[in-house]
Amino acid sequence: MNQKMDNESDAMTAVIVHGLQEKKGINIVTIDLRGLKSAFADFFVICHGGSNRQIDALADSVEDEMRKALKEKPKHREGNDVSEWILLDYYNVIVHIFSEEKRDFYELEELWGDGIVKKYEELK
Repeated sequence: MNQKMDNESDAMTAVIVHGLQEKKGINIVTIDLRGLKSAFADFFVICHGGSNRQIDALADSVEDEMRKALKEKPKHREGNDVSEWILLDYYNVIVHIFSEEKRDFYELEELWGDGIVKKYEELK
Protein backbone atom coordinates (compact mmCIF):
# COMPACT_ATOMS: atom_id res chain seq x y z
CA MET A 1 0.00 0.00 0.00
CA ASN A 2 1.35 3.44 -0.79
CA GLN A 3 2.29 6.01 1.87
CA LYS A 4 -0.40 8.51 0.80
CA MET A 5 -3.14 5.92 1.24
CA ASP A 6 -1.77 4.90 4.66
CA ASN A 7 -1.69 8.52 5.83
CA GLU A 8 -5.22 9.10 4.53
CA SER A 9 -6.56 6.03 6.34
CA ASP A 10 -4.74 7.01 9.54
CA ALA A 11 -6.20 10.53 9.36
CA MET A 12 -9.70 9.20 8.74
CA THR A 13 -9.41 6.79 11.65
CA ALA A 14 -8.28 9.56 14.01
CA VAL A 15 -11.24 11.78 13.04
CA ILE A 16 -13.69 8.89 13.40
CA VAL A 17 -12.37 8.00 16.86
CA HIS A 18 -12.71 11.67 17.87
CA GLY A 19 -16.32 11.71 16.68
CA LEU A 20 -17.09 8.60 18.72
CA GLN A 21 -15.37 10.00 21.81
CA GLU A 22 -17.39 13.22 21.50
CA LYS A 23 -20.61 11.26 22.03
CA LYS A 24 -19.15 8.93 24.68
CA GLY A 25 -18.79 5.80 22.55
CA ILE A 26 -18.17 2.78 24.76
CA ASN A 27 -15.08 0.57 24.35
CA ILE A 28 -13.74 2.20 21.17
CA VAL A 29 -11.34 -0.07 19.29
CA THR A 30 -9.51 0.23 15.98
CA ILE A 31 -8.25 -2.77 14.08
CA ASP A 32 -5.46 -2.09 11.58
CA LEU A 33 -6.08 -4.59 8.79
CA ARG A 34 -3.40 -3.37 6.39
CA GLY A 35 -1.16 -6.37 7.04
CA LEU A 36 -3.87 -8.94 6.26
CA LYS A 37 -4.24 -10.28 2.73
CA SER A 38 -7.95 -11.03 3.13
CA ALA A 39 -8.88 -7.54 4.35
CA PHE A 40 -11.10 -5.35 2.20
CA ALA A 41 -10.41 -2.18 4.22
CA ASP A 42 -7.42 -0.63 5.99
CA PHE A 43 -9.19 -0.19 9.34
CA PHE A 44 -12.26 -1.19 11.26
CA VAL A 45 -13.37 1.20 13.99
CA ILE A 46 -15.71 -0.44 16.48
CA CYS A 47 -17.65 0.78 19.50
CA HIS A 48 -21.02 0.39 21.13
CA GLY A 49 -23.60 2.68 22.62
CA GLY A 50 -25.83 2.31 25.64
CA SER A 51 -29.11 3.00 23.82
CA ASN A 52 -30.55 3.26 20.32
CA ARG A 53 -30.53 7.04 20.66
CA GLN A 54 -26.83 7.05 21.55
CA ILE A 55 -26.01 4.70 18.66
CA ASP A 56 -27.71 7.12 16.25
CA ALA A 57 -25.90 10.07 17.87
CA LEU A 58 -22.53 8.29 17.54
CA ALA A 59 -23.09 7.68 13.81
CA ASP A 60 -24.22 11.27 13.27
CA SER A 61 -21.18 12.56 15.16
CA VAL A 62 -18.79 10.54 12.99
CA GLU A 63 -20.47 11.85 9.83
CA ASP A 64 -20.32 15.45 11.10
CA GLU A 65 -16.66 15.22 12.12
CA MET A 66 -15.63 13.58 8.84
CA ARG A 67 -17.48 16.20 6.82
CA LYS A 68 -15.93 19.08 8.81
CA ALA A 69 -12.37 17.76 9.05
CA LEU A 70 -11.87 15.89 5.76
CA LYS A 71 -14.86 16.81 3.57
CA GLU A 72 -15.74 13.10 3.42
CA LYS A 73 -19.17 11.49 3.28
CA PRO A 74 -19.69 7.77 3.80
CA LYS A 75 -20.03 5.73 0.63
CA HIS A 76 -22.73 3.81 2.42
CA ARG A 77 -24.63 3.92 5.72
CA GLU A 78 -26.79 1.03 6.78
CA GLY A 79 -28.62 -0.21 9.83
CA ASN A 80 -30.63 2.90 10.73
CA ASP A 81 -33.95 1.07 11.16
CA VAL A 82 -33.42 -0.51 14.57
CA SER A 83 -30.12 1.11 15.59
CA GLU A 84 -28.60 -2.10 16.94
CA TRP A 85 -25.76 -1.95 14.42
CA ILE A 86 -24.93 1.01 12.20
CA LEU A 87 -22.22 0.61 9.60
CA LEU A 88 -20.52 3.60 7.98
CA ASP A 89 -18.39 2.76 4.95
CA TYR A 90 -15.62 5.24 4.18
CA TYR A 91 -13.97 2.92 1.59
CA ASN A 92 -10.69 2.32 3.46
CA VAL A 93 -12.18 2.68 6.94
CA ILE A 94 -15.34 0.87 8.05
CA VAL A 95 -17.11 2.04 11.22
CA HIS A 96 -19.24 -0.40 13.22
CA ILE A 97 -21.44 1.08 15.96
CA PHE A 98 -23.29 -1.61 17.87
CA SER A 99 -25.62 -2.16 20.75
CA GLU A 100 -23.72 -4.05 23.43
CA GLU A 101 -25.71 -7.22 22.73
CA LYS A 102 -25.01 -7.18 18.97
CA ARG A 103 -21.33 -6.43 19.55
CA ASP A 104 -21.04 -9.42 21.88
CA PHE A 105 -22.88 -11.60 19.36
CA TYR A 106 -20.83 -10.72 16.26
CA GLU A 107 -17.43 -10.51 18.00
CA LEU A 108 -15.69 -8.61 15.19
CA GLU A 109 -12.63 -8.10 17.35
CA GLU A 110 -12.27 -11.87 17.53
CA LEU A 111 -12.96 -12.44 13.84
CA TRP A 112 -10.37 -9.86 12.79
CA GLY A 113 -8.03 -10.40 15.74
CA ASP A 114 -5.06 -11.00 13.43
CA GLY A 115 -5.03 -7.26 12.79
CA ILE A 116 -3.40 -4.74 15.11
CA VAL A 117 -5.97 -3.88 17.79
CA LYS A 118 -5.80 -0.55 19.60
CA LYS A 119 -8.14 0.42 22.45
CA TYR A 120 -9.05 4.04 23.22
CA GLU A 121 -9.83 5.68 26.52
CA GLU A 122 -13.32 7.04 27.01
CA LEU A 123 -13.43 10.80 27.44
CA LYS A 124 -14.71 11.98 30.81
